[in-house]
Amino acid sequence: MESHGCSALGTLDFSLLYDQENNALHCTITKAKGLKPMDHNGLADPYVKLHLLPGASKANKLRTKTLRNTLNPTWNETLTYYGITDEDMIRKTLRISVCDEDKFRHNEFIGETRVPLKKLKANHTKTFSICLEKQLPVDKTEDKSLEERGRILISLKYSSQKQGLLVGIVRCAHLAAMDANGYSDPYVKTYLRPDVDKKSKHKTAVKKKTLNPEFNEEFCYEIKHGDLAKKSLEVTVWDYDIGKSNDFIGGVVLGINAKGERLKHWFDCLKNKDKRIERWHTLTSELPGAVLSD
Repeated sequence: MESHGCSALGTLDFSLLYDQENNALHCTITKAKGLKPMDHNGLADPYVKLHLLPGASKANKLRTKTLRNTLNPTWNETLTYYGITDEDMIRKTLRISVCDEDKFRHNEFIGETRVPLKKLKANHTKTFSICLEKQLPVDKTEDKSLEERGRILISLKYSSQKQGLLVGIVRCAHLAAMDANGYSDPYVKTYLRPDVDKKSKHKTAVKKKTLNPEFNEEFCYEIKHGDLAKKSLEVTVWDYDIGKSNDFIGGVVLGINAKGERLKHWFDCLKNKDKRIERWHTLTSELPGAVLSD
C-alpha cells in the first residue's frame, strides 16, 4: 500500500541473499520508481549506497553506479559483502540509501530503508519493494561501537606433529582505504601475547593497491598445547608506506579473554587438535589492551 510519504520520496525494489557457506551477503539493487526530483530539470542522477550498522564506516560502504537524468532508475546491480558471519546476521542492520550525485555540490540524500539481517533466512533470496523514508537518526549507542575497518579470514590449527600453533592469514575483504588513490598497500602482522622479548612477530608480504588482498601465508608458533590457553593471538593489518611510518588499518585479538566469534574460534582450535579451522573476523580501529607499534 503506497502512503503519501511513499509517493514523496519514491519506492525501491531490491533482494538480499545470505550465502552461509561462503560467508557472503549478496544485495541486488533492482530499481527505484517515482524518486523525488533533485535537480533543476526536475530529474535526478541517482545511485544507491549500502552500509552495515552498527560500526558503519567507509570500509563497509558499497555503492551502485550512477544513472543520469531519471526518476525511475533500473540498476540490476549486485553488491556483495564478504566475510559476513552468522553473528553479523543476528547483530547487524543493512542501511540502503538512495542519493543524487551532484558534480558541483555535495551528493544529496533522497531516501533510505533499513533491514535487520536477522529477518533473512540463510540461503533464501528475499525480495523487497519498499517506500523510501527520510533519513533515520543513527542510534547514539552505535557511535560507541568500534569503527570497522574490514574483514579478515584466519585459519588456526594446533599441530601435534609440529608441536605448535599454525596461524594462516588467508585474505582480507573491504579494507579501509588509507592512501589518496582510494586503496591501501596492506600487509598483516601476528603476535602471540604475552610476548616479553617480542620474538613472536610474523609478517606477511605487502600486497599493492588493493582493499581485498589474498595472502595465503601460514606461520608456526612452537608452543605446548597446554600453554595456549594462557596466550592470545593479536592480528593487525597495516598499510605500507615508503619513507614514512606505516598506517594501522585495523586488528583483531583471538584468545581466551576475547568474546563472541573471537573466543569461539580460539576455543574450537584448542578443542580440536590437528584440525584446521577457518573463520572470518571483523577488524576494528581499536584493540583493547593491544600494544600497537609497527
